[in-house]
Amino acid sequence: MEAHRESSWDPWDWQGYPAAQQPSWPDGSALDDAVKELMQRPGIVLVRDVDRLRAALARAARGRAFVLQAGDCAESFHDHSAASIRAKLKVILQMAVVLTYSSGVSVVKIGRIAGQFAKPRSSPIEVVDGREVPAFRGHIVHDDVATLEARRPDPQRLLRAYDQSRATVSVLRALTQGGFADLSGAHRWNLDFVASSPEGRRYQAIADGVDRALRFMAGCGIDLEREAVLHQVTVWTAHEALRLPYEAALTRRDPVSQRFYDLGAHMVWVGERTRQLDGAHVRFASGIANPVGVKVSAQVEADELLELCATLDPERTPGRLVLISRMGHEAIRDQLGPLVEAVRDGGYPVVWLCDPMHGNTFLSEAGLKTRRFEDIMDEIAGFFEVHRRLGTHAGGIHLELTGEDVTECLGGSQEVLESELCRAYDTICDPRLNARQSLDLAFRVAELLIA
Repeated sequence: MEAHRESSWDPWDWQGYPAAQQPSWPDGSALDDAVKELMQRPGIVLVRDVDRLRAALARAARGRAFVLQAGDCAESFHDHSAASIRAKLKVILQMAVVLTYSSGVSVVKIGRIAGQFAKPRSSPIEVVDGREVPAFRGHIVHDDVATLEARRPDPQRLLRAYDQSRATVSVLRALTQGGFADLSGAHRWNLDFVASSPEGRRYQAIADGVDRALRFMAGCGIDLEREAVLHQVTVWTAHEALRLPYEAALTRRDPVSQRFYDLGAHMVWVGERTRQLDGAHVRFASGIANPVGVKVSAQVEADELLELCATLDPERTPGRLVLISRMGHEAIRDQLGPLVEAVRDGGYPVVWLCDPMHGNTFLSEAGLKTRRFEDIMDEIAGFFEVHRRLGTHAGGIHLELTGEDVTECLGGSQEVLESELCRAYDTICDPRLNARQSLDLAFRVAELLIA
């Protein structure tokens, strides 16, 4: 790709561009030391796996696959146990089985995981218990405890984020390449608190159907033991490329292709607050060979989006660019269509995903950020309606969810009421769907896929 052959691009030249959403590191030499240490460490992911994801996304760009991108709003240094990772993986695997079994569509599974430690903020200050403190920017920068000392940026956290990301990838690899991900064990993916719910019982019926299909295949003489796709799955990693010193330090030139890869994740995305055409984040993303996402709100004009496409995907390569709409359920039907048309007519083979979370956030009466399940579903429905009307492919969904029994988003078939939000409001930043709501959503999206 042209951007990767530019001799003028290197992983650090973003420093010559305006960089939004960067913390004020109080100790520059400590930051330099942490970055130098990161530069000496091995990549968290492999070049060949980044290329495999780009090929999978190319199938989605051609309408032959559906993308499920899901995970925590912000990963925590406080909770990175194997059990927690397993619970998130169970939800993603369940959702993927529901989508594939119900619609017959191949699902590309991408986690917001193993690097999603940074968060953009609309204000540098927040008020907690009547006191002003620096806004929480993610555990890669500082702690979530609302004190001045805890919110002091600490470059050593870059190294801790790296260590936790590597450990998470190791756990994911063990789970997805071992017996845990065997399709014959789909029943085991049902979380205990979900199993007795209507969503859990619907899922169990699908798992029974998978068992019957496998027995039928075996009865037809197919050697199931030789079919690796039945015993292993691939879950790629992705995060918002917000902390540019961290991303640049983990970027390496591949000796074979001579292209640069950000080996901190298989895919990274540029957020709504950092997608400035003349900004540091777009400059950095333009030079890496990874698949790159861009969040697209209702404030984006068609000409601006086309310039972003030209900057990030000048050769129009399928699987390179993912556009993630985040418009809110009230705006998507009116605002998305002209953007999809412009990108299509410009010849850019992008994958369109719907992020129905960020445009539907509001404060409850108790002052907690939350989202309504029906608003989330309405935005997804509007996303499908627009693509169906234009004859383009609704490529996937981008969700914030958890495998825990949290009460952070309102509604769902087993409705979470506003009075219940405080029962298990555990997020360190934005509200997430719980496992029951996530499974409910998967069934509804499957219906949209076959409509």
